[in-house]
Amino acid sequence: MTQNNQIGDTAPHGERGDAKDHRRRTTRIGWAFSSPALVVVGAVTIFPIVFSVVLSLANVTVTGNGFQLAGFTFSNYSQIFHASVWRYALFFTVFYTVVTVAVEVVLGTLVGLVLERLTKGRGLMMALLLIPWSMITVISAELWQYIFDGTYGVMQAIFSALGLGQPQFLGTPTSAIISMMVADIWKTTPFVAIIVIAGLVMLPQEVFEAAAVDGAGSWTTFWRVTLPLLRPTIALAVLFRILQAFGIFDLPFVLTGGGPGTATTSLAVLSYRVMFQNLNYGAGNAIAVSASALVLIGCLLFLKVFRAQVSDA
Repeated sequence: MTQNNQIGDTAPHGERGDAKDHRRRTTRIGWAFSSPALVVVGAVTIFPIVFSVVLSLANVTVTGNGFQLAGFTFSNYSQIFHASVWRYALFFTVFYTVVTVAVEVVLGTLVGLVLERLTKGRGLMMALLLIPWSMITVISAELWQYIFDGTYGVMQAIFSALGLGQPQFLGTPTSAIISMMVADIWKTTPFVAIIVIAGLVMLPQEVFEAAAVDGAGSWTTFWRVTLPLLRPTIALAVLFRILQAFGIFDLPFVLTGGGPGTATTSLAVLSYRVMFQNLNYGAGNAIAVSASALVLIGCLLFLKVFRAQVSDA
């Protein structure tokens, strides 16, 4: 009887041991197959980030054979924090991000709600909606540069035909900022709309049926049911857009060149100028690292506030 109990007790332990060995072998095989991809990711992603941080903390000397690092210091950060051009670039980048993301979220949500209600032609409308988003930003910027051109631009011809004068859309700071925002909103609103449509399709229809039974109208259903359920989807769209808008480079670089003056100079454009035009690699990388740190802090704060709202709801 005792022997049978011992045999019965040892068999499950042996099976568990075999299962653990199998999991270990599977894990080792998984790491073996994924290690080349991890090496590539580390080489093209992690290493440049670490190297940029090192350059931002170093005294970088440019020579004929490249550049040399001589000691580590926070002087690069002190230099940019006391520079008025960096403070303006920070203000412009934050202002640009807040305005464009807010407008794109509102317009994208409205477009998504309209398209979600379409019964015919939704596929065609979504295909047309993707055209601005699928267009390369450099090409989009060239297109809008032609539209806003002060000599032969489309907007110039329209204003002249209407007798409204010949405004220089890219010639003054305020008009250049507004023109750049219009170009960005035109391109990225479809991105938000597509995400909202995907979120709307995934919403449970039972909730809307219950709201209809309770006598809730369209407006009440939107504010009390649709919008709260769309919060995770909208939060995802906002996070993506914050990351993209805060690091904007190609649109101002092509459309306005960062001007007139420094009116549309973002942190990314300023970092490019300092590094590759002034050859100040330490300060240029400090600008890039500071921008990355700020957007990371902003996203973490946004997620914290969003989670608090969801918990209270």
